[in-house]
Amino acid sequence: MLLDTALRETVTRHLAGWPVQRAEHGEHRHAAVAVALCEEGTGAQLPGIAVPPSWSRAAALILTRRAATLGSHPGQWALPGGRVDAGESPQQAALRELAEEVGLLLPSDAVLGLLDDFVTHSGFVITPVVVWAGEARGLDANAAEVASIHRIPVSEFMRTDAPLLEPSDDPARPVLRMPVGDGWIAAPTAAVLYQFREVCVAGRATRVAHFEQPLFARR
Repeated sequence: MLLDTALRETVTRHLAGWPVQRAEHGEHRHAAVAVALCEEGTGAQLPGIAVPPSWSRAAALILTRRAATLGSHPGQWALPGGRVDAGESPQQAALRELAEEVGLLLPSDAVLGLLDDFVTHSGFVITPVVVWAGEARGLDANAAEVASIHRIPVSEFMRTDAPLLEPSDDPARPVLRMPVGDGWIAAPTAAVLYQFREVCVAGRATRVAHFEQPLFARR
């Protein structure tokens, strides 16, 4: 799958027709994450994913490993993101967090649309913001928050063995994981990635708010 005009038009069209489900905040804090489409390239790689010989026009998503020193979710997979500040929109927050965490500055017209809110056990309502990042060269990890930056090919999220579902205490809320290379990513990040795959790429009306997080990702 190439990062080209056709892909941008497809993702934009699918998001324009998507009836986004927003969640009530209540006592939850509001956060936004950037689902940033970029070129696959050299950098931090994963077991089971071939290393491209150089920069490639293949479409990828920017993911990070959270710094081990963070008080919440240390070392876990994440999309660049954080709290929505007072007076900010989710779109503005996602772009700000991209700049703060991975050094990627993008204009407001890079935003393609929104996916459904996801409510976490750790007290957040997460709004995913889909962003066109283009080449996204020269990414720079903020060491206070990010241990490593990964450009994971979109093709990894289209695998036939995805998603991985396990039963939870509630039969209506299976635990969701997305396989990546020889490993996997857990919800809530996995839920956002799965809905991106279904809605933005495949054009399927798929909701993810009912999926559960594994126990380690709830704290």
